[in-house]
Amino acid sequence: MDRLRQRADFLAVANGPRVNSAAFVVQSRRRDDDGPIRVGFTVSRKNGTATERNRIRRRLRELVKDVISMRPHSDYVLVGRRAALKRDFATMLDDLRSALHRLDRQAPKEHKAFSSEVDTGSRKENASKKHDSASRKPN
Repeated sequence: MDRLRQRADFLAVANGPRVNSAAFVVQSRRRDDDGPIRVGFTVSRKNGTATERNRIRRRLRELVKDVISMRPHSDYVLVGRRAALKRDFATMLDDLRSALHRLDRQAPKEHKAFSSEVDTGSRKENASKKHDSASRKPN
């Protein structure tokens, strides 16, 4: 299992399916190559000080070491939440297994992009384009 480190990889995974949990969000993306499973971790500044964010990140890394149910040839990103600081580790492990199971159920269905998102860029760019076109309509 490798780590995701490039921003472009994180952005590619962000456009894939996601599952929410109390302590984290799991995002995934299936790759077409034969590479190993890659996992990335991110915790935003709104979750606390640097020491708290690092503690959340360490807990998420330990979770991934115990989980075997990840699909081969896939990328995963775990986005940490503040609840990860106080949530019981065994409960978090169950949450991760459940999230991966739900992602597997979503896998046969292709990620359906909204009509405004089809190969035009990021969600944020599309939202601004949608807003611009709505403001141009005559009343």
